[in-house]
Amino acid sequence: MNTHAPLVRLSQVYKTFHAGTVNEVRPMRGIDLDISEGAFVIVLGGNGSGKSTLLNAIAGSFAIDAGRIELAGHDVSAWPEHRRAGLIGRVFQNPFSGTAPNMTILDNFSLAAKRGRFRGLAWAQSRRLQDELRDRVRELKMGLEDRLDTAIGSLSGGQRQALTLLMATWLKPKLLLLDEHTAALDPKSADQVITLTDQIIARENLTTLMVTHSMQQAVNLGDRIVMMHRGNVLHDFSAGQKHRLQVEDLLSRFENVRRRELLDESAARLLRSRYI
Repeated sequence: MNTHAPLVRLSQVYKTFHAGTVNEVRPMRGIDLDISEGAFVIVLGGNGSGKSTLLNAIAGSFAIDAGRIELAGHDVSAWPEHRRAGLIGRVFQNPFSGTAPNMTILDNFSLAAKRGRFRGLAWAQSRRLQDELRDRVRELKMGLEDRLDTAIGSLSGGQRQALTLLMATWLKPKLLLLDEHTAALDPKSADQVITLTDQIIARENLTTLMVTHSMQQAVNLGDRIVMMHRGNVLHDFSAGQKHRLQVEDLLSRFENVRRRELLDESAARLLRSRYI
């Protein structure tokens, strides 16, 4: 592997859903994107901008129509999702995704701990793992360290999302994907999970792509902002640029795009009216 190459590289990636129908959607229109190892990238965009599709494309949730996706020195463009999972940790928006609700906290972590390893469940449930898990869960300050035998499905959304984040990062993945992972939580729980997210990413130096609708999160977290709109990268703010941005600056960028599109549509209607 070339140590100077980015950890993630997307080259002219295209994806269209329902092509040739009235429901056609083009969320990726030739995306080019490089992500360096250790980067914490915030992805912003409105509904339909392509931000979640970007994460799904990298994770292998669907086959891309054209282009190339590289991850950790591998061309993964044709890899199925389960093969990429050995390199990727992921947390979804729904706190009840990514876990087995009827299994205990310990059982869920046991499965996460043996992912990609040729070891049995007995090793994964060893005393060493239980002790380590109890210490890590204690750091959440949610009182769950003595409830490892509790079914994870019986926990609150915030508790479950915090545990899911721990599971996704347990084996220190090459890439962490966070898809609006606090959007379904109440404000207090969201703040707790965001604080935990920032701590884990910093401690483990994880390369991270985090999709969010929150301008405040975008300003406060990470070292880069990628703004998407209609399947394209609209703006890409580096660390130096990002640190000077305020919430009002980001809102203004989106408002400028909306205003420009309204003007373009008005001009198009005017032209059509002249030739009809």
